[in-house]
Amino acid sequence: MHLRIALLLSLCSATRLAALDDITSAELARVPAPGRVTALVDEAERTSWGSQVAMLRRAAFAAYESGRGAAAAWYYLYRWADLLGQPDGKAVRDWVDAVKTAKVGHANMATRYQWGPGSAAAHLSRELQLHALGSAAFSEEFFTTLQPVDHPLRVLDILQQLYTADSAHFADYQNLALAIAVVFDVPPPPFWPHGQVSASVLPREFPAPSDAFAYWIKLDRSGQSLHRFKRLSAVELKYVVDSPAPFVELDWARSNVPWVLSDFAKAYDLIRYRKDRLVANQSDWKKPDYRLATIRQEGGICVDQAYFAYSAGKAKGIPTILLRGAGLDGRHAWFGYLGGDGWVLDCGRYAEQKFVVGLAWDPQTWANVTDHELVFLSEHFHALPGYKFSQLHTAFAGEYLRTGDLAGAVRAAREAVNREHRNLEAWRMLLRVQTSAGVDARMIEVTLHEAAIAFQRYPDIEAAFKRQIAQSLRARGELSAANHEEQRLTRKYSSDRTDLSIRQSTERMERSIREEDLADQIRTFKHLLDTEGRGASIDFFDQVVAPFINHLQGLGETPAALQMLERARQTLRVESGRQLEMEMNALATRLKTGKN
Repeated sequence: MHLRIALLLSLCSATRLAALDDITSAELARVPAPGRVTALVDEAERTSWGSQVAMLRRAAFAAYESGRGAAAAWYYLYRWADLLGQPDGKAVRDWVDAVKTAKVGHANMATRYQWGPGSAAAHLSRELQLHALGSAAFSEEFFTTLQPVDHPLRVLDILQQLYTADSAHFADYQNLALAIAVVFDVPPPPFWPHGQVSASVLPREFPAPSDAFAYWIKLDRSGQSLHRFKRLSAVELKYVVDSPAPFVELDWARSNVPWVLSDFAKAYDLIRYRKDRLVANQSDWKKPDYRLATIRQEGGICVDQAYFAYSAGKAKGIPTILLRGAGLDGRHAWFGYLGGDGWVLDCGRYAEQKFVVGLAWDPQTWANVTDHELVFLSEHFHALPGYKFSQLHTAFAGEYLRTGDLAGAVRAAREAVNREHRNLEAWRMLLRVQTSAGVDARMIEVTLHEAAIAFQRYPDIEAAFKRQIAQSLRARGELSAANHEEQRLTRKYSSDRTDLSIRQSTERMERSIREEDLADQIRTFKHLLDTEGRGASIDFFDQVVAPFINHLQGLGETPAALQMLERARQTLRVESGRQLEMEMNALATRLKTGKN
């Protein structure tokens, strides 16, 4: 009897191993079948997800190297096993490290994070695991959206909450669920959506994830949303669900803001501009509440106009962003929204003021995203097959790099940029792989030139690669060539992208502070004022002048700081009674009084 039981157990064990280990080439040619996914979940319940990572990684490599069309599906299956098999402690520690590296921590986040003894798999039910692993579309959206600074356990917890609350709609609105999860995983920062209103009148709080999910589904299903949520990606939907205004105010906005998608830019001018606040230099909101109805009644300055339109857009199911930037005579705020043909990013932006770049908060990472990066994202090539293949090759380049197969990593990364030259992540991976492989600096500079050409329609990205070329040349001792590269970059963007030429000046000043003595630092500052600062605006003051003046004060060189500030006053475009003059006066007063 005992022998018979032992034989049966042995037979069952062999059958299980065959089901999980003997993945045939025919199976790899197709997306994983439901039976395979169920077997994996069953085995994970019996042992752990961690025990299946190596096997699924081998399967993913086999599918990729054979050129099978289902390689992406097997790769995502491996990624699920790797994520769900992570111990909670490791997942949290890796996340904390990523937040520190990206410098996106803020005061509203906890100072300490605790974890239990289990793994990430415990945060998803069996039913949701079967759904997630069995849906190629959800898996692709999940892993292309998730970023290192997303709290992975909290993201899984929120997805589970939403699935539990409304499993019937979860499949239809899984991109919406994912958007809520990656935005709500940490509380919003105290300076969001802008810093000119106190927390007492605008609490920086998100609703419960399940309440948000129900609200936005109802909006879409009732036909009141001007975009159909099922057609939007999670990256687009995160600019809908990140509303600082409570739902009752969004309901008010839908009834009181008449504009439709084609002319929604007009929402900005619905708020009367308060010139008296500008004259009184009253930038902060002083009323006891910051409700949209109050802003409509009281009027406001540019940041209130932008906040109102930005919130009203979300009320109508439109992805919106609040943008901030500096013009010729002061700082400004405007808004952008996703229209029918892509992002409209100049709503309330004054063309004559040359606000050449606007910054917005990315509600997923709480890092800055520029309006030009949003243009890049809104071209929709991310949905094309070529880009998806490029992403797959990029992912496998990283996997080859992890195993030490540098030749395989180089091949995969090169294939990634060949498939889609606008895949920024692919170029970064190729450069990383070449560096790891010890490729000569001159060859890396060739790759950087290729990348710069690929992104010549996107000035921010092109300039970043050009700066890397200059840094590489300087590291090789080619100082003349490095200076020439930087000067070409400055000249190219001196008229229409002054933010990029200012960036060059900033880096030149920072390098001088690191490498030169004080006399040379002052000479460099004077040269930058004379060549790049003449007639410049508050942006140049913020990024070049004020940091160097503060540096001089920190060295105890207050007389020199006052002299350089006066020289800047004579060089920049300083108009009487405008913000730049007021800030220069405030800096001079601080220097004279010895305050830091």
